[in-house]
Amino acid sequence: MEAVAVLSSPPSSLRSPAEPTSCLSYTPTHNLNLPIAHHRRHHHNHLAAFQPPSRLFSYSQSRPHAITTNNKLHKKPHIFLPHLVASMEQVEETYIMIKPDGVQRGLVGEVISRFEKKGFKLTGLKLFHCPKDLAEEHYKDLKSKSFFPKLIDYITSGPVVCMGWEGIGVVASARKLIGATNPLQAEPGTIRGDLAVQTGRNVVHGSDSPENGKREIALWFKEGELFEWTPVQAPWLTE
Repeated sequence: MEAVAVLSSPPSSLRSPAEPTSCLSYTPTHNLNLPIAHHRRHHHNHLAAFQPPSRLFSYSQSRPHAITTNNKLHKKPHIFLPHLVASMEQVEETYIMIKPDGVQRGLVGEVISRFEKKGFKLTGLKLFHCPKDLAEEHYKDLKSKSFFPKLIDYITSGPVVCMGWEGIGVVASARKLIGATNPLQAEPGTIRGDLAVQTGRNVVHGSDSPENGKREIALWFKEGELFEWTPVQAPWLTE
């Protein structure tokens, strides 16, 4: 025979004013002379449904995998979160170039202000007329494309503004500020989404990876043209 948990409510005449209207009590219905361990085992089984969810994942011999599962759930964030935080705190550098159409349209100040307002540090700035060999080296990954000659003619057609920017996550953040390569697909609020119409006249270039950021800065700036300094607003931008 088995013991059950019974919800009972004492008669109102026997209930004190402070006593709850119902209580959970244990009443074995048969075989009161069974060993205490037997009653306790069945009492525990019937009350399992009333336990909070966390108790259902505690270790028991009948569920040896439970403790392993529970440990994995608790340990996973501790293994991966410090690495995520470390990558978010890495200072990077990126090369930003205002193309000839951006210079001709008088958008230099507009583009610079967006990066300044974001909080990135300007480390290099110059107005420069790009020679053909430098343009071909910069865009060498696109050499097999049919539009490559036209691209070289465009980038060497007038002065460009070369900029080096530094900051935490600056490469990815700059790409978001610039917007999609095709201005018609760029989101409103981005440089290309607000200021450009065609891919061939998309105002600005930005490095697409931290590695390319370093390579392009070294390509466009000579030694002594970059400056290391500390903005007074730095403590108000990062912890």
